[in-house]
Amino acid sequence: MKLQVQPKLIIHGGAGSSLHGKGGLEAVRQSLYTVVEEIYALLLSGATASVAVVQGCQMLEDDPRFNAGTGSVLQSDGQIRMSASLMDGTSRRFSGVINVSRVKNPIELVQFLQNSPDRVLSDYGAAELARELQVPSYNGLTELRLQEWMQERHDNFKSTMAGVVAEPELVESSNAGRGTIGVVALDAYGRLATGTSTGGKGFERIGRVSDSAMPAGNYATSQAAVSCTGIGEDIIDECLAPRIVVRVTDGMSLKDAMQRSFAEADKNQRDFGAIALDANGAIAWGKTSEILLAAYHNGEKLGDTLELPIETDIGCIE
Repeated sequence: MKLQVQPKLIIHGGAGSSLHGKGGLEAVRQSLYTVVEEIYALLLSGATASVAVVQGCQMLEDDPRFNAGTGSVLQSDGQIRMSASLMDGTSRRFSGVINVSRVKNPIELVQFLQNSPDRVLSDYGAAELARELQVPSYNGLTELRLQEWMQERHDNFKSTMAGVVAEPELVESSNAGRGTIGVVALDAYGRLATGTSTGGKGFERIGRVSDSAMPAGNYATSQAAVSCTGIGEDIIDECLAPRIVVRVTDGMSLKDAMQRSFAEADKNQRDFGAIALDANGAIAWGKTSEILLAAYHNGEKLGDTLELPIETDIGCIE
């Protein structure tokens, strides 16, 4: 197959504080690179951006290291409730599930909803959809997440959220991360798509809704696509993903759109990160947090944001 454009790909596994030790960092890097290599090969084979995004999200949801799918954090009542969304930039179609439980891959339900007249379903509706599709019941609880929740219960839930990476040596404190996974892809036909999935903040009030199932945290047009991670409420308040995408759609470069949006967010003391692509193949990321767990393929090689200096807030490869 002759490529019309060079595919591009960027993924993330959350944002937060520092990672402990070189061994821990390399383990996270390997997890991210495994996904990038497989999904980029899929794009080169002619897969559409939406298909690549869904499969990338599935792989990240299945990795217990990250807070989505298997390895999701627990809400204050000890239950896992996950949210996810998908947006196809060409069709301008958004779909999502909110606070769904007992499924392995929330992104699969979201993919089905792309062609539904009702495209965002919450807990009971999402559960009924899973039953209709005969999706097997699945428990994504891991021992580390259970221990994390039990410790917080012992401390009377003083922490505002759980860790981003489900591995003790990688977490600086119980507030170390803001866990979400996301994938943004530009396919060989020049089409963009983005997907985002999360287990939430952890220890939150029952029924709290994440930005990951909203356009605020996951948005795409034919010109740009963005997936966000971090404090969901901060992302919602900034309406971050659409803000960046609309600026690109209105003629601003992706780099300038990221810089302006994150400068505004920094003034408002927001805590989050984002990854993005535009239709010209520019790859960008931004963060107000100390680290962003992101990796990408620029058409020539793999790269990541794991060891960037803390003061490096914006990056762009054009």
